[in-house]
Amino acid sequence: AKGARFVQASTSEVYGDPLVNPQPESYWGNVNPIGLRGVYDEGKRYGEALTMAYQRTHGLETRIVRIFNTYGPRMRPNDGRAVPAFFSAALRNEPLPVHGDGTQTRSMCYVDDLIEGIVRLALSEEREPVNIGNPHEITMLELAETIQDVVGNHPGIEFHPRPQDDPNVRNPDISKARRVLDWEPQVSLRDGLARTTDSFRAALS
Repeated sequence: AKGARFVQASTSEVYGDPLVNPQPESYWGNVNPIGLRGVYDEGKRYGEALTMAYQRTHGLETRIVRIFNTYGPRMRPNDGRAVPAFFSAALRNEPLPVHGDGTQTRSMCYVDDLIEGIVRLALSEEREPVNIGNPHEITMLELAETIQDVVGNHPGIEFHPRPQDDPNVRNPDISKARRVLDWEPQVSLRDGLARTTDSFRAALS
């Protein structure tokens, strides 16, 4: 009615447990529709389908951003994700909880870089999905060890059973973002984690 531009916040979870690494936007994914993560994965995939249908049928101005793992200040310490769990444990000098053997990978993007990418996409003329994330792939074990270094406590690692359908790899192909948005992340993992530490210290105090 207002001629507004609609930005759909999608996620790398549309790729499921990918058989292609890194994941380009052209990859259709490998999702278990009835698994424990199925509602989230399929919900985001359906959201993308609806967005494209409104674009094609009604001419709605739409953009779709596929957000990969992101971290930064003001995350909730108990939100269940790896970075808050690792920070919370390290700051309490408790073993960091790693699921499985820790060899599964993620690619962590600092929040300022993510927002810059989303804004550029929103203002662009790109109508199909674009990955926004950091292509630097790291194992969960390496992430836990890096957070211990940044915090300055080294209480060690505690291994836990791995959740069903937990992806083995997660790494964005950002060739399209580089090409159409002239965007790529600027903040290194260690610098971003250092910027995040004070927020967790404050939250836990």
